[in-house]
Amino acid sequence: MSETPNTATGPLAGKRVLLVGASAGIGRALAVRLIREGAQVVLAARRESELAKTVAEAAGGHPVCVDIRDAEECQRLAVEVRAHLGQVDFLISCVGAAPLKMMAETSLAEWRHVLETNVVGFHQLLQSCLPVLAPHAFVAALSSESVDQPRIALGAYATSKVALERALQAWQTEHPELRFCRVRVGQTFPTDFGSGFDPDTLGRALEDWGTRGLGLERFMSPDQVAGTITGLLGVAAEHPAVCVDELTVRASASASTFDQAFSQL
Repeated sequence: MSETPNTATGPLAGKRVLLVGASAGIGRALAVRLIREGAQVVLAARRESELAKTVAEAAGGHPVCVDIRDAEECQRLAVEVRAHLGQVDFLISCVGAAPLKMMAETSLAEWRHVLETNVVGFHQLLQSCLPVLAPHAFVAALSSESVDQPRIALGAYATSKVALERALQAWQTEHPELRFCRVRVGQTFPTDFGSGFDPDTLGRALEDWGTRGLGLERFMSPDQVAGTITGLLGVAAEHPAVCVDELTVRASASASTFDQAFSQL
């Protein structure tokens, strides 16, 4: 697909970006914003058809179909990135998997899937792409507010995000020449996050979350979250000597229920 010429002149114009998890939700919204800001973006995701929709909506970007749980595919992605961008100024992971299961009901297969996707997959991605990261490159991975706000039925997911954050800190310790940021994201709708959730378990979880004051009257949209992250990346582009170790993005509203939003899943 031919890209629409972009005349953007902001801080992200010309910046080289690898965005993983670009096929839906926050990842797709972020891809659209970055390309409209003039960034050169390699868009990576598992689902080829959904990735094509991102490219069409953004009118640009270089798509690569890849599953970061596979080490060989991560290596192939790194080769594609080097060929298309040379080096990377921003590596952003919006990948996430979440079984909605009580801890006693979470299977070994579900544990493996969530950890291989959210933790090991990210590690393999970064390990493969390390040679193509530019000096002072900015590496960001989406985490979750459930790290600080435990919720029933999201135990495996929250555990994986804690592990992801610790992995980011370990990478930062060993590679101080790079910048790492964990972006904790609150409740966002619509995304593919809950598309496979069991309705009965979801209903039980919603009731418990509301009882403990963890419900919201409104959710953030993917575009609102993407706009906030884009602003962060713009600041990082203008101030390469400055690190932002953590950003939390939450809706400003308070209080009671998830039912209206999740009823649309």
